[in-house]
Formats: sequence, structure tokens, C-alpha cells
Amino acid sequence: MSAFCIQVINPNTSPEMTETIASAARRIASPGTTILASCPTQGVESIEGHFDEAIAAIGVLEQIKQGKAQGAQGHVIACFGDPGLLAARELASGPVIGIAEAAMHMATLVATRFSIVTTLPRTVIIARHLLRQYGFEHHCAALHAIDLPVLALEDGTGLAQQKVRERCIQAKREDGSGAIVLGCGGMANLASELTQELGIPVIDGVTAAVRMVESLLALGFGTSKYGDLAYPNKKPLSGCFDMLS
Repeated sequence: MSAFCIQVINPNTSPEMTETIASAARRIASPGTTILASCPTQGVESIEGHFDEAIAAIGVLEQIKQGKAQGAQGHVIACFGDPGLLAARELASGPVIGIAEAAMHMATLVATRFSIVTTLPRTVIIARHLLRQYGFEHHCAALHAIDLPVLALEDGTGLAQQKVRERCIQAKREDGSGAIVLGCGGMANLASELTQELGIPVIDGVTAAVRMVESLLALGFGTSKYGDLAYPNKKPLSGCFDMLS
């Protein structure tokens, strides 16, 4: 596979979570692939609802523009809500993959049914919306929340990681699922160990998305510029949105 430059965007402003995501992406990337990890300097420190996603989407678009200028050939949106995904595809010429989209697709390739383990109960509802949007509603057996905020994954106590493990064990035992999807970019470093422990695929969307972008680039595919994902119509942007012009 040729050498590629892939931008991995953490849509929140947490540098610690950006490093967790970047580390997972670099471990799985093919030799020669450069991972350009970034996050917005303004926005929300964690994304746990529709309001947060709306703010984060602007940061994602800004990062896409900057990534293109730095030579990124493809992009990963490393938040399980996939904020700003379609708008990012309008701006980008290369492929743009969201980690929820990637993980759900991967799960259907290795199992007939999968479960999702996410953070707060409210994000379970958002994940259900995405399942319906992506056409995977009937493949998902159940959704589980660890009932801790996103940043608990970076607080150093290990409590969130332990709760993820417990929910994954519960999902395997109770749901009859052949695979488990981890529903937060901050869980990216847990997938390999949990896969070994549980004996079923535990899928992290960050690593899945990186490999998908590599495959699309190797096939010579970028985002289609015919139809609704064509570049945005040129028009004046004012105020803080001028940065996207």
C-alpha cells in the first residue's frame, strides 16, 4: 500500500483525548502512512449531546480545511456522534469517515448482530439515531451506557475503563451479539485487550476508520463531487465563519 497522509480529528478540545486517539490510529496505520492528529482550539471539551455536536461540527470543518492545506489526503472524524460528517465531505476532496459509521460497518462484516457500549445514557439515544441513519438498526442487538461522562476516560482513575469492560462482558453474555462496538473515541485503546479477553471482535471506530480511509485511498477513491457532496456553493461568510471561506 502506498504512503498516505490521514488526518484524524478529535472534535472536542481535550489534548489528552486527542493523544489517546492519535496513539490508536498510529498503531494500526500501515507502514508509511502518516497520521496527522488534530483538535479544535475552541469549542467543547467533550461531546455528549446534540448541542455539543452542533458546536463541534464547526471545529471539524475548520480542521478539515487546515488538514487539506497540510497535505492530508483523507480524514477521520473521531467522535461517535460523527459530527459534521456530511458537511466535512462537501469541503474535502479525499474520503471522510466517521468512527461510528466505520465501526458499525466493520461489525456487520464479522457478525450478524452487534452491541454498542457508550458513555452517558443520553448518547445511547444519539447512537440509535445513527443506527437508523446508516441502515444498521436491525443489526444492533442492544446498547449499553457506562453512565460516566466522556472525560472520565482520561481522569487516570481507571474507573471508566473498568466499567467499559464490565458492560462488554454483560453485552456478550446477555445480548447474543457476535461483536461489540465501542461508542467513544476515548475508548480507542481498549479494543485490542477486550477482543483478546472476550474472544469476540471488540471494534474501535478510530482504528476501523483509519483502515477504511487507507483502503479508499489505495483504490483511488475520494469523496464524490457529483450531487449533494459537491463543494459548497461559493457565497460570503461573515463573522467567525469567515475562516471557512
